Amino acid sequence: MKLLKHVTTGLLFGAGLMLSAASWAENPEDVILKKLKGAGPDIPVSEIRKASVPAFYEVELTSGEILYATEDGQYLFSGDLYQIADQGFKNLTEERRMTARAEQMASLDEDKMIVFPAEGDEKGQITVFTDIDCAYCRKLHQEVPELNKMGITVRYLGFPRAGIGSGSYYTMVSAWCAENQLDAMTKAKRGESIEDKRCDNPIAEQYRLGQKLGVQGTPAIFLDDGRLLPGYMPAARIAGALNI
Repeated sequence: MKLLKHVTTGLLFGAGLMLSAASWAENPEDVILKKLKGAGPDIPVSEIRKASVPAFYEVELTSGEILYATEDGQYLFSGDLYQIADQGFKNLTEERRMTARAEQMASLDEDKMIVFPAEGDEKGQITVFTDIDCAYCRKLHQEVPELNKMGITVRYLGFPRAGIGSGSYYTMVSAWCAENQLDAMTKAKRGESIEDKRCDNPIAEQYRLGQKLGVQGTPAIFLDDGRLLPGYMPAARIAGALNI
């Protein structure tokens, strides 16, 4: 009985050590993060999560870029991940981007935008990262009255392509600080001079947000579901994308 007791106690003690060791084992997310930080401590990791493919993990950077890593952190690759479905190829990476964009669109403060509201009942809205001097941004602005008549609200965010501190940046600041923002924006889009003004403004913040969302050119049109429509698009096509 004594021997049995010692054996049983030993087994339980050993099992306890195994459970304790297992509880201290690092999960794949921590393993991957440690590997990345060891290789490049300045890599701006935002989140690590399981990917749709078994044994792979998504590594999202603060820039919004998505990478993929093996669960042991030994291999890393970039590029879009596609699933072969009955109806064709399904871009899983873009779906993930859309989800993140949709969440971002829903969280934006409209009071910090210049908004051209829909006429009558609103049927949809677009959120546009825009520049003042961009030719296609000006062309899109000419479509705004038509979009408003269709029941589409146009929400502008500032994205001076020349960067913070550029001439476009300060013209944009003046539009945001104007008493009549809509009039100032329209005049600036026509190439007309507007009164130089300064105030607390969101342009730098919006510019950084655009970079995070992958904006590489203007206009960049975002729909509420996270879809990105890059470049100029006539009112009829925008309405079609909104199913209006």
